[in-house]
Amino acid sequence: MPKLLDTSVIIDGRIFDICKTGFIEGPLVIPVFVLNELQLISDSADELKRNRGRRGLDILNKIQTDLEIEVQITEEDFEDTHEVDSKLVKLGKSTKGKILTNDYNLNKVATVQGVDVLNINELANAVKPIVLPGEEMKVLLVKGGKENGQAVAYLDDGTMIVVENGKKYIGSSTAVIVTSILQTAAGRMIFAKPKK
Repeated sequence: MPKLLDTSVIIDGRIFDICKTGFIEGPLVIPVFVLNELQLISDSADELKRNRGRRGLDILNKIQTDLEIEVQITEEDFEDTHEVDSKLVKLGKSTKGKILTNDYNLNKVATVQGVDVLNINELANAVKPIVLPGEEMKVLLVKGGKENGQAVAYLDDGTMIVVENGKKYIGSSTAVIVTSILQTAAGRMIFAKPKK
């Protein structure tokens, strides 16, 4: 079954590592309209956008040259449709392919229209280590939180840890006890307090 790559998943870059592990089987299909969008982003006057677009093109090149997964470029376009996401959904319907994305809105639109979606943010959330209230962990507190006295740390996977009464430990690696976990569609947040 073809996997249709959208622009966001290419620019994100994790798709290379996911394919490298063998969790995704080909063929990977890159629509020409996605390539065109990547090219437009690469030519942007905005430096950040330009760098992201170029990174996406580099990732595609790495997938094609470094991995043994089949990659196809499809010329199929839908001239009556202008939005790249809408074209991807139509392509998903016509090829019975799955859309690979990390775009929340595309995920929802495609699902509503009966197109299967593989969302790498959902995959990342599914493979995060499970942390339970009462567990101890050591974290580097990097900044103050929204509420008075709070400090914030991040796990390697980007998960935010809010530490109550942790402000005085900012800049240091501190042992904390997990008090609760909040799971949302955007990810999860861990709440903790200093062990001391």
